[in-house]
Amino acid sequence: MAIVRGTKSETVSSVLSGIPAAEREKVEEVTMDFSDSMRCMAEASFPKASIVIDVFHLMKLAVEAVEELRLKDKRQAVAEVKRQERDYLAKRAASRKRRKAYGKSHKANHGGRKRGRKPKYEGRFRPPTHTNGDTEVELLTRSKYLLSMSGDKWTERQKARADILFENHHKIKESHSLLCSLRSVFCRKTASRDDGREKLHKWYTAVTECSLREMKTVRDTIKQREDHVLNYFVNHSTNASAESLNSKLKSFRAQLRGISDLPFSFSDSRRSWVDGMPPHETTPMSHKTSFLSHKSENGLYLAIN
Repeated sequence: MAIVRGTKSETVSSVLSGIPAAEREKVEEVTMDFSDSMRCMAEASFPKASIVIDVFHLMKLAVEAVEELRLKDKRQAVAEVKRQERDYLAKRAASRKRRKAYGKSHKANHGGRKRGRKPKYEGRFRPPTHTNGDTEVELLTRSKYLLSMSGDKWTERQKARADILFENHHKIKESHSLLCSLRSVFCRKTASRDDGREKLHKWYTAVTECSLREMKTVRDTIKQREDHVLNYFVNHSTNASAESLNSKLKSFRAQLRGISDLPFSFSDSRRSWVDGMPPHETTPMSHKTSFLSHKSENGLYLAIN
């Protein structure tokens, strides 16, 4: 395991060059995200390894496309609510002005009661709500989590919210359907590389027929690295362990509000090193850190984040 300060290809390659060339040639697979710098580093340091685009990062790309559409509709909904509130306040001010003028011209009262009907525009503005009690902005805000999941994992409350959302936002419905279709390409663990290519090309066709720029960007990104994406179906390898370590270290750093002594913090790992830092040097933990882990079973495997 290695924790390397920085994400530039030259920085990581200089650290990996400390591993003997004979050992680096044993690496069979390198799993990573879509980063070009990590790809250049892997090709230079592990010439015999096949590069695998991690499914986690691929699905993250598609989820971000759906999220972009949700945020776009939410911004429009917020603008519409503000417009409705301005109209309501203007009508309330006009109504009060008319009632005041009417009261001056009609002095007589009726048994001590105010003359005229109850004012229509009084109190604070309340935006309209859907059948589940959510306003339009609340509906789009509370749908963030459910849009990242498949429909079979929704609770009853989430299903009701999704039905209202998809009824009023057809682009979000279409993008979520494409997201679930892409997820189904990689969910079967027994699928071969040819099966994966066939399903992926069918997904390309579905995206081409849609009118969503965000999903077409995801399609084009996958097409550029299609061979590396399809390498997943060889051994179904992911860098989930590196992602888990990354998450734990970020949580650890956040709880302590930073780390001042990296060598001390990671000195307990028997197979780890921190690049370029003497034992007593104090350097704050960088926000750009490459996490690498490898194991030796029938060869050497590497995960890069």
